[in-house]
Order: sequence, then C-alpha cells, then structure tokens
Amino acid sequence: MLIVGVLGGGYLYANWRFDAFHKFKVPSLTYPVPGQPFNILAIGSDSRAGLTGAVARQTGASSNSVGGQRSDVIKIIRVDPVARTITILSIPRDTEVTLLAHQTLYGQFNRINVNYADGPNLLVKTIKANFGITINHVVQVNFSGLINSAVAIGGVYLDFRYPVIDPNSGLEITHPGCQLVNGFQALAVARSRHYYYALNGHPVWPNRKDFAHMTDSAINDELLNDGFTYDGTSDFGRIDRQTSFLRAMFERVKSKLDDPFAMNGFLSNLPKGLTIDDTFSLNELIGLALKFHSYNSNAMQTVTLPELPATINGADVEVVEEPQAEQLLVSIFGSSLLRPTNPPPNAAEQTPPPPVITPTTTTTVRTTITTKHHRAPTTTTTNPTLTLPSFDPVPCTPS
Repeated sequence: MLIVGVLGGGYLYANWRFDAFHKFKVPSLTYPVPGQPFNILAIGSDSRAGLTGAVARQTGASSNSVGGQRSDVIKIIRVDPVARTITILSIPRDTEVTLLAHQTLYGQFNRINVNYADGPNLLVKTIKANFGITINHVVQVNFSGLINSAVAIGGVYLDFRYPVIDPNSGLEITHPGCQLVNGFQALAVARSRHYYYALNGHPVWPNRKDFAHMTDSAINDELLNDGFTYDGTSDFGRIDRQTSFLRAMFERVKSKLDDPFAMNGFLSNLPKGLTIDDTFSLNELIGLALKFHSYNSNAMQTVTLPELPATINGADVEVVEEPQAEQLLVSIFGSSLLRPTNPPPNAAEQTPPPPVITPTTTTTVRTTITTKHHRAPTTTTTNPTLTLPSFDPVPCTPS
C-alpha cells in the first residue's frame, strides 16, 4: 500500500507540474504513430517577454520589442524510441524558403524565420512544404525560458579553451577552463554569433559600456587590437555552440535525477518561458523519460542542413545545397520524408524539386560553414567530420 501510495502521489505531482506548462494549439501537426519515430520542432524564439531589469536591457528588450517574434533557432529533433536514438537537424535562420503566406509583405521567397511572427503553425506548414518533413510536436523556448531552465538545474558546465567575448549577446568568459555557466551567461552562450576568442589567453579586456556608442566596425577593430580573434562562421558557429550547450544541459539534468529537491526546482522553473503543443501528454513524456534516462548525450547526432551563401532580392541569405541536403534528410527521416510541394529556391531564384534519393543510398553528412555577414575576413570551409573547432566550448565535468 505504501508503494502504491508513493507511486500514485508521484504521478499526481508530475501531472500538477505538467499542467503548469503553457500550451498552444498547432492544427498542422501530424499525430505520431505510438512507438514509432517522431519529429519535434524545437523553436528558439527571440521574444523578450518575461525579462526585466538589467537582463532585459542587455538583450535589447523594450516596451515595443515583445509584440513580435522571430524563430532565431530552428531545430528538428528526430526521436526513435525503439532504437533509442536522437538526431537533431538545425536549419539556419537565414535559410531562404518558398513562403506559403504573407507574400505581399515578404515576397515569394524569404528567410525561414519570418514564418514564426504569428506562431508555430505556419512554420510547421512551411517546413513540410519546402522539405517534406512532417512535424509531430512543437516546443518553444524564449529568452526567459532558457535562462530559467539553466538556473533551475544550477547552470551547466562548459570548458572554454580561451577567454571569449561577444559584444552583441553579452557573453564574457574572462578565463579558460571548465566552469559553471548560469543565468544570463547561459543565454549569451546560446545566442552568440559574433564570437571573439583570445588565442594568447591574455587579451586586453574591453569595457562593454563603450560598445553602446560604437559602430560594429569600430567594435571589431578594437577587439582585434585587444588580442581577440573573430569566429566568422556567424549562425553556423552559433549552432555548434548551442549543440554543446544542449549536451551539457542534458548531462546536468541526468545528474540531478536522484536529487528530489533539485528536480523539484527544475520542474517548477521549467514552465517559465517554455511552451509546448497541446497534443503532448504526460504519459508520453514519462515514457520518453524512462526510455532515455540512461542515454549518453555523446551518442546524440547533430547536423546542420547543407547550404550555400547567395544574394536574393538584394539580401544576403543561405540557399539549400543539393543533392547534399536531400541525401542528409533521407538519411535522417528515411521513407517518412515526403516530396516537397513548394521546394525552396536556389541561388537563381528557381524552385526545382530535390533529387529522388532512396533511403538505402549511402550518404555523407557534412556541415557547410559560410562567410556571409562577417565583420572580419575568414576562409570558407566545410566540416565533414562535424568536429567542433578548438575555440568553441564543450561540455565538461568539474574536478
């Protein structure tokens, strides 16, 4: 009777916590087949809603900045509960797609992140129409949600090989080594795409207050003169750093599973700034937790959609690189991948359908790193091994 009472009370407690999550309706979702692989669209919204004080000012929040939103982070998480595998596909925010709505405002083609201004439903439809990927669930995290998630688990441990600074996101790591990243600095790591690192380990540390009165070019010149080197990979580098942050957070949560007080704090803070679709069920989440409770985050596969820089309608964007992109999508989604009804444009603003590739085709996954929007020149490279560059942080265990 005692065991039944504890289990029943635990379920009621979990249900109470689950009810605290904000939920939205997404009519274009495809209901997943129980026990089969499914896709979660994870959206990092740039909404500043919920931020106050110094944090609000550091992220550029104002009274008129929380009304709209863009999907600065778009990740599709492929979960296979039978094989116990997780694959995360990142779609850069500047990816040019064929729009399904608001063409009078944004044109026939535009960046994928404009599809989120009114919520997730149009983004779900756009991903399916452009890439043939069906979405089964949606999770949205805004700036406040990411900060609260990090605080709830007591921060994450990341190893920075060099001192780093990002004048745009507010990231400042003044000394190298494995260290705890929490609160605003956790958000700054995940947002960082103007990333400077000090190879000699002893830069002249700038006063960030001076940046408010300087142009981007002047900031770049000062940081280079102070001994910093610029990572010119922009959004692609940010995706790599987000991957490190996610792995570190996954391991941190696992380390807290046997601490009921820590888990209570985590579960009570998690709903702040995090929204899920209303088809998610508590039983479904409990089932996933049981399946993946011993999962090693190093086994998680993370890839970025292969793309090339282009200029369309005078704007610097990224266009999908074929056939590499279709090969990658088939390797992830297999026979569940649909033929796109509205393929994305190429650099010539044409919309040819992707090549037909069977799921048995051997593929090579790679990430393309481009040089667009750089304030310091770099060389365009590819990263076939998906190994993080030495200047990016990686998860670590404190000694």
